[in-house]
Amino acid sequence: MSVASVPGRAWLSEQDCDLDAFRALIDRTTRLMDYPHAASVAENVLVYEGERLRAGGDRDALRAELVRAFADGPGIVVVRGAYPDPAVVDRVTAVFEALIAEQRASGATAGDHFAQPGANDRVWNALEKTALYDPEAFAGYYANDVLALVCSAWLGPGYQVTSQVNVVNPGGAGQTAHRDYHLGFLSNATAAAYPAHVHRLSPVLTLQGAVAHCDMPVESGPTLYLPYSQRYEPGYLAWRLPEFQAYFEAHHVQLPLAKGDAAFFNPALFHAAGTNRTADVRRTANLLQVSSAFGRAMETVDREAVANAVFPVLLGRAAEGAGEAWLENVIAASAEGYPFPTNLDSDPPVDGLAPPAQADVLRRAVREKWTPERLRAELRAGAERRES
Repeated sequence: MSVASVPGRAWLSEQDCDLDAFRALIDRTTRLMDYPHAASVAENVLVYEGERLRAGGDRDALRAELVRAFADGPGIVVVRGAYPDPAVVDRVTAVFEALIAEQRASGATAGDHFAQPGANDRVWNALEKTALYDPEAFAGYYANDVLALVCSAWLGPGYQVTSQVNVVNPGGAGQTAHRDYHLGFLSNATAAAYPAHVHRLSPVLTLQGAVAHCDMPVESGPTLYLPYSQRYEPGYLAWRLPEFQAYFEAHHVQLPLAKGDAAFFNPALFHAAGTNRTADVRRTANLLQVSSAFGRAMETVDREAVANAVFPVLLGRAAEGAGEAWLENVIAASAEGYPFPTNLDSDPPVDGLAPPAQADVLRRAVREKWTPERLRAELRAGAERRES
């Protein structure tokens, strides 16, 4: 990823954080002509139409354009109509509401990384919880072609999807500006202990996304962004500093979203959820944090349980003639797509350099029409082989 490196520095410190250099780096204008697949530019942010992204064409050129947008461009893209069928979104919203009701009834309060606990309704590990609560709803939602396209463009195959529901209630305060996982969740002292090349590496291991589950006018507080801020190498040490917080407050942009729209952005982009200033909008978003096969995801997900839960849905849809892409998108969101780490004594590679990944087993089970009992046994045996 192209970032403004600090010359000759193997390690970074807060002393490298220069607001004038930051301002000069991000004072850029996004030109639509540089992104031929985009529909428009709004507030310096690239806007794509979901219908056009789903239409096909030169997929390699489209993926390359998305990579440029995340790495060297504004760092964020908005996809209008990423989820064109509101019924798909509404069914998953109903699951989210049920999970929130269960959480409230239990007396649990989910914390927030960058906002006061209790300001929002937050459901952690919503991916697993949704799959177990309503596998049909899960499959219909994560079969989305736009989601798969953007994730594969930035992260390649074997990516790991995690999901957190965030509902900012009327009057709910927003977040402070920040960068995200990995280094964004560390204190400045800890982040500074990592060499500069790790600061450059961290953003390419994760993709952030948010799907709007309701209409989000600006007054409801959709996410605030600072385009091009992902390009600033010392940014993981800068975002907490008062002068950078003040600059963000003065120069951020904010776009309204309609239900079914999605925003995807580089995790190094300075951003923050906004304050909900409405009296009646419960701003509901599915926050997606998608990790490279080579990175550590933020959340633990029982992907064995998810794969078992969605398998009957996959079998049924395959029998009904669902396309290969539909099945692959659901498998990618459900099962572990990378075979490592593993115990090579008990789980050695047989044909090639790697043993089969969990997703390979699920894919084979769909193709060969296994029974749910057989898949459950095979996945459990595979998990036991990977144990040390």
